[in-house]
Amino acid sequence: MLVLKVKDLHKEWDGVKLFEQVTFDVKAGERVALFGRNGVGKTTLLQGLLGRISLDGGRVTRLIPLDEWGWMDQQVQSARSLTALEFVQSGSPALFRLKHTLAQLERRMKETADAGGGQTGGENDDCKQPEPAGVRMNDRVETESAPDSGADPLAASEGDLETVMTQYNDAYAQYLQLDGYGWEVKVEKCLQQLKLEPSVWGQSFDRLSGGQKTRAQLAAMMVREPKLIVLDEPTNHLDAETLDWLEQWVRTYPGTVLYVSHDRTFIDRTATAIIELEPHGCRRYEGGYTDYRAQKELELRTQEALYRKQQQEREKLLESIRKYAQWFQQSHKAAGQNDFYRSKAKKNVSRMHAKEAALERLELNEVNKPRETAQLNMQLDSEAVGAAVLLRVEDASFAYEEGRSIFSQFSLTVNRGDRIAVIGPNGAGKSTLLKLVTGQLSPASGHVRTNPQLSVGYFAQELGNLEMEETILNSLLKLPDMTQSQARTILGCFLFSRDDVFKKIGHLSMGEKCRVAFLKLLFGRANMLVLDEPTNYLDIDTRERVEDALHHYPGTLLLVSHDRYLVRKTANRLVIMDGCHPPQAFPGTYDEYMSKDRSKPFTAEALRKENELGQLELRLARLIGSQEPEQPKERQELMKEIRQVRERIADLRREKNE
Repeated sequence: MLVLKVKDLHKEWDGVKLFEQVTFDVKAGERVALFGRNGVGKTTLLQGLLGRISLDGGRVTRLIPLDEWGWMDQQVQSARSLTALEFVQSGSPALFRLKHTLAQLERRMKETADAGGGQTGGENDDCKQPEPAGVRMNDRVETESAPDSGADPLAASEGDLETVMTQYNDAYAQYLQLDGYGWEVKVEKCLQQLKLEPSVWGQSFDRLSGGQKTRAQLAAMMVREPKLIVLDEPTNHLDAETLDWLEQWVRTYPGTVLYVSHDRTFIDRTATAIIELEPHGCRRYEGGYTDYRAQKELELRTQEALYRKQQQEREKLLESIRKYAQWFQQSHKAAGQNDFYRSKAKKNVSRMHAKEAALERLELNEVNKPRETAQLNMQLDSEAVGAAVLLRVEDASFAYEEGRSIFSQFSLTVNRGDRIAVIGPNGAGKSTLLKLVTGQLSPASGHVRTNPQLSVGYFAQELGNLEMEETILNSLLKLPDMTQSQARTILGCFLFSRDDVFKKIGHLSMGEKCRVAFLKLLFGRANMLVLDEPTNYLDIDTRERVEDALHHYPGTLLLVSHDRYLVRKTANRLVIMDGCHPPQAFPGTYDEYMSKDRSKPFTAEALRKENELGQLELRLARLIGSQEPEQPKERQELMKEIRQVRERIADLRREKNE
């Protein structure tokens, strides 16, 4: 059964066409991921489906009424003075309004009783009824009234105790009929499921962190259980534990879910279909992100084969036309005034016209040349460093002024060639650790020792190192030995093309600023990159280019990220910070960490062997990729070293698996 039909939607914004000819259906029970590059109009399309903005053409058929929809935005600006608990309750407007009606009537009964049954005083400002945030949680809130129970119990400012009690009894009966107390329990249960503890419930919603606001919005929807849910970037600001819970909830939700997300693991684990939005329409792909990539690869290969075949047919037709034209000219000239030979020569003209008609038909059904994704086909450099150890954190402790300890007596060794990911929940101190490593903070005790050869490039979420009045191109040209040709090529690989390179950085979106900051680091020749959430604000296409660039980066990486795809593809060691226990080093990849018995401690010897294995694998890759020596003796020595490195790698892997 269909729940949503979209036909030929198009939208322009400030004279720029965002998308056109968008047509798709959503069936009941599906989990559909809306997918596309930043700026293609995904959020705008969702807003149009919700009726918040008008589209320029097309038709949206909602087979489920909007009051049975639920949605979550990237940003909420309608909470006003609501507490976290009230915000979640306001997701059920009728019950929320009725609950506050009861609270106000209870207060009026007390005031009336205290006055001896006389007239009540003027309305106390503290008794004003909070306005619900509304189930839509949008900037312009649309609230729903409680079911009509006759006269408004708050309309009268005067009345005796009996009148107020009658009003209270009516409202109370209505609250019981709607299972109000069961609803209150459900609200609290949802808050606890999403790791929003009771200590947070009384805080103003506006003062919550980004992750807490996301969880509060999810809780408000969970309480209502709408038939169709629309989520815009639901994974933003969520830690791994909450992400796992959200994935399970979306997979098992009894209704239909339509969402936008750049988290490929989340899409893989939840989506039953992907709708790829492009400027000139959209396409539907069954399955999750991995299935989508496989189908896109098949499409590309198929299109390449059709394009090559069509080009071959085109060349044959052009050659035939050229030959028939040449034969006609030769035959016509040779025939002179002989009518028989002149008639025979004209047959070549007829054949030539037939081939020209075939060429026209071929070009009417022309297969476009496949557009290969731009690749970063260049050697990335970093400052040479001969030392094996680049950085040591020795028995370091750190606590903020309010006394909250982040970690104590923590030690970490960063070796040349390491690729370390720091993972853990929000607030565990991951960014603090990076600031200690880069010297922005000092430990309360212990030491952070760096090798004199160390050159650090630091990427912070705040992007404070960018010159806002500088153009994108000029920011890259300031890097050592960077030519204009190289800069234009690099920027093209990272989706800055043509006149885009002349934009001022201050006029860019957050995603575009992140790309610029990352490129400046990547090509700045630092021999160690320290990256704090480098893929936030980036779409999937750009994230994959970042991963490809990091894969080819020859230096050392220290990374904080909630992007599980990025961690899987780049890290060979982990530091786990959970905020409750001392940070723990893990000598392996993310997948190995997820599959191992984590209760077993990792010895210093195991860490040493893991570090050695990583360095040997990097050494082997460089030996194999090096230019073959011309002298036979040098070639023998190279082959001998490759053989020895391979044997040692095999020994270490065998010991690791025992």
